Amino acid sequence: MKWLIFLWLLPACLAHLNVYLSSAEVWRLLGLTAELFYVRDGQINFYALNFVMPVPATINELHFTWQSLTRRPLPYTLHVDVASEPEAMHPPTFNISSEGYVPTETQTWRVDLPCMHTVAAEVNITISLNVSTGSSSTILHFQRRKICLKEALRPAVRVDSVPHAPTSADIFYAGAGCAGGALLIAAVAAIACRARARKLRRARSEEQDAHAFLPDSSCKSAASYTSYRRPTSLPPAAAEERARDLQQRIAELTIQRCRVRLRAVAMEGTFGRVYKGTYADEDGREQEVLVKTVAEHASQVQVSLLLQEGCMLYGLRHEKVLSVLGVSIEDQTAPFILYPWNSGWRNLKQFLLACRGVTVGGAAGVLPPPPPLTTQHVVRMALHALDGLVYLHSQHVLHKDIAARNCIVDENLRVMIADNALSRDLFPADYHCLGDNENRPIKWLALESLSRRQFSPAADVWALGVLLWELTTLAHQPYAEVDPFEVAAYLRDGYRLQQPANCPDELFAVMAYCWAMSPDDRPTLPQLQTFLRDFHTQLTRFV
Repeated sequence: MKWLIFLWLLPACLAHLNVYLSSAEVWRLLGLTAELFYVRDGQINFYALNFVMPVPATINELHFTWQSLTRRPLPYTLHVDVASEPEAMHPPTFNISSEGYVPTETQTWRVDLPCMHTVAAEVNITISLNVSTGSSSTILHFQRRKICLKEALRPAVRVDSVPHAPTSADIFYAGAGCAGGALLIAAVAAIACRARARKLRRARSEEQDAHAFLPDSSCKSAASYTSYRRPTSLPPAAAEERARDLQQRIAELTIQRCRVRLRAVAMEGTFGRVYKGTYADEDGREQEVLVKTVAEHASQVQVSLLLQEGCMLYGLRHEKVLSVLGVSIEDQTAPFILYPWNSGWRNLKQFLLACRGVTVGGAAGVLPPPPPLTTQHVVRMALHALDGLVYLHSQHVLHKDIAARNCIVDENLRVMIADNALSRDLFPADYHCLGDNENRPIKWLALESLSRRQFSPAADVWALGVLLWELTTLAHQPYAEVDPFEVAAYLRDGYRLQQPANCPDELFAVMAYCWAMSPDDRPTLPQLQTFLRDFHTQLTRFV
């Protein structure tokens, strides 16, 4: 199906002219079927013209399609400027005359960008098209940034029967550079541990996802989608080894229960409870803590999940990551998982719901109403979560459940990533069982994670895109109209979340690229950081 990318920010007229990228060209650059118009029926898309579109190293020519809609051809001149790195590229050339008339029939012309392959560089190119309309003329500037690599660094060119989709770096920067095109490409889709993954211990590998990453610390990283199935029976030797390993890990985390004081219930589910309290260290100094625990009627499996998922971020130290402070386990009592806390901190999902006046069940205490969120706030909060996720991945930790419910926000709107312990119980509407005896965050999962239980950094990037959507919608439920059993087919057919109201086009373009079908086509976290920081800088200029 062919779609048109058509977004105008300012009224402008260029006689009767069409200038656009064909669906084949957009597929080549972005991996999606669409047409991107720079001028349509004489109306200029300044939005697309004002951004620089990178051209990946595997693409050495650009194709533009045009047509004069008048009875007589329109005079034109073509010119190309190379602003930097002359040693990286031969002068670009056109396959048509630099002067002439825009044809009245649809025509595609080409610009060749021949890299020398002697140096690696990004070459800034401006293609200028001057079209005369009687007594006046209009100049259109198509800005590109061509990536040239040295001969030894050039990637192998694939020979496919159809144009291939670019890499993750290419697709993200191409879309971010031409945000006008990226926005409605996304809208089209919405409609139609330091080396922490050393080895899964044998006992753990029989119970959990084989793709889980483990921290180097003694507390084992929980694969965030641990099954609710009861553990497989282990041979006596393996069971004994696992028991010894568990005792060793708990010993490093254990704090004395007598040092913990529970003050008030912060959240409560069917079997899980979250308390605000205090913890006194050996010197008697108290600090505020958040305590996660389970009720007396909780099963052994639920207790095990609390410990496994509560230990997920143990040993990690980063200002945008909330890691566990300690564990208290005593005979005949439910375990306590302690986290450092502050009276101004709140669960991010509850905070966003409060921003739109939704009463949150299960939360206790009266908190001041949140301030109105601006786009600047949303982008800054997304950057905080992104910084935390970058750190986790640098430590070879996959989170696997990035969502607003698993984040904390303080009174200054600083966001921290937390683990997902008790989230299934505290936010049951966010998790669904598809007949496999396992509750999973179906509507936050990447397609490959949902269909094949494959997890990678790119799967966390997908979930980060959904988190960004939650921020802009103030925690509306994603795919609320889609049955959980139909989500996989829905995504496979190319449908995605729709653009939220009042969401800037650039921001929605970021979300869209996070939801690319192939993991290789999604942006990396550093690429997301670069774009969101640049976008935040642009926003601050208008304040």
